[in-house]
Amino acid sequence: MQPQSRDCRFAGKLRPWISYYKRRQSRAPNRQLTVLRCCCTVTEMAALRLLNFWAMLVTLSVCNGWLFENFGSYRNREADEVALWPLPQKIQISGAAFQLSSAGFQITHANGSTAGPSCSLLQNAFRRYFDYIFGNARKQGKNQQKVFDSELQELQVLLTAKDPECDGYPNLKTDESYQLEVDQPTSVLKAANVWGALRGLETFSQLVYEDDYGAEAMAMNKFNVFHWHIVDDHSFPFLSRTFPDLSQRGAFHPYTHVYTPSDVKMVIEFARMRGIRVVAEFDTPGHTQSWGKGQPDLLTPCFSGSSPTGTFGPVNPILNSTYDFMTRFFKEVSTVFPDAYIHLGGDEVDFSCWKSNPDIQKFMDQQGFGQDYKKLESYYIQRLLDIVSATNKGYMVWQEVFDNGVKLKADTQLHVWKENPQYQDEMARITAAGFYTLLSSPWYLNRISYGQDWQAVYKADPQNFNGTAEQKKLVIGGEACLWGEYVDGTNLTPRLWPRASAVGERLWSDENVKDINSAYNRLAKHRCRMVQRGIPAEPLYIGFCPHEYGGL
Repeated sequence: MQPQSRDCRFAGKLRPWISYYKRRQSRAPNRQLTVLRCCCTVTEMAALRLLNFWAMLVTLSVCNGWLFENFGSYRNREADEVALWPLPQKIQISGAAFQLSSAGFQITHANGSTAGPSCSLLQNAFRRYFDYIFGNARKQGKNQQKVFDSELQELQVLLTAKDPECDGYPNLKTDESYQLEVDQPTSVLKAANVWGALRGLETFSQLVYEDDYGAEAMAMNKFNVFHWHIVDDHSFPFLSRTFPDLSQRGAFHPYTHVYTPSDVKMVIEFARMRGIRVVAEFDTPGHTQSWGKGQPDLLTPCFSGSSPTGTFGPVNPILNSTYDFMTRFFKEVSTVFPDAYIHLGGDEVDFSCWKSNPDIQKFMDQQGFGQDYKKLESYYIQRLLDIVSATNKGYMVWQEVFDNGVKLKADTQLHVWKENPQYQDEMARITAAGFYTLLSSPWYLNRISYGQDWQAVYKADPQNFNGTAEQKKLVIGGEACLWGEYVDGTNLTPRLWPRASAVGERLWSDENVKDINSAYNRLAKHRCRMVQRGIPAEPLYIGFCPHEYGGL
């Protein structure tokens, strides 16, 4: 990737990514584990956090505003055992430790809970986290002595909302708050709905310090949105039922490198079961070379003088057929992806082809645009936004749409990505105009450097700009990007983690949680926890994970 550019994105087959995080391990019989007594309280999350990953802008979001207490109370023995990541808003640790055994411990629905055994999402999560805890637990070291106060027998999950959302999807206003009280013989996890329960179950699993099992990195780091940059110049792998030629002619391969309807449905359900939204991006009018292969006349013919060059530029904004196509296409997209938002892109539009085309020039004169091609872009974007609004979807766009003066609805979400020293000024301008925004600029994780580059990631704050308190309330999150110019399935996961973990805590935890030494100790432990769960996260520095010698 070149500075200020995301031209070279691509999309590959998604299935290997899923298999990365679904690696199964056999369950060990009646493992004896330990959990510290504690109370974790997380208040309502008010912000969406997005994460882009690989060529599928994997947005996974995390939320803001955690306040914590008594972090210094577990520095020595307990620091190795209670390395929660990201840190909850409030945590209280006692000196008590309880034993768990796979034969004597269960996760159940509490009496009075608005969800019960018919809630398949929670039932699935109960089984999953039971397996995470007991699936491959390592034994205590020979020299380690532990006196257990008693055995923890049950974790009861109590949901309080009238509608626990068992069959729903997470959304922008999802309440992911939870309260976890660990005591014996019964611990209680209280949440309004299933999404808060999922976050609390992850926290509980991290308290069990012998925990070792393959898990999904996104849910493990409490990201809650998968922003799927599903197509780009190089390939159109989304298999459209309405326009099958788009992938038949535009994908790297029409059968092996496409996302079939069943693939997409599987991804959405896989994410839903972990409390993760799926926000698809179909970026136009630029980044659309692959679209033109399967949709004649969609792209603008480029000219050299009075002769066509045989090459094509962005989407042709002057033809009625363009908008007829977009209407039918986004009608299909709106039915495939249940989330309330679609990302419409709008970045990096090269005007040179438009400038060369005589029909475009004539249209510009008729519209009174003169030579201002930003007005032509705005003309296209405004019509596209009307098309998407008619599907009852909200939309997100990259910052250029705002910069170029497109008229936007008040609830538009603007995505700041340009990596320059002035991104704070951009955040200030967007929020001063009253728009919601999220930040990616300091979090392009494909740009690696020697040393502990996670620290710079950890220090960045999307609300660090000159603005009023009301402006900063419009910052709905941040996005860590890992673009695919030099990344594929062979290096995606280790390059992403634990750098993305650092982004996760910055967006999830309180703004005053900034101590790098404290973060290092917990992140090193958390990285080992990810490795134990089958995620090949890179090391922070020289060292080893204790589980590597668990059999000695």
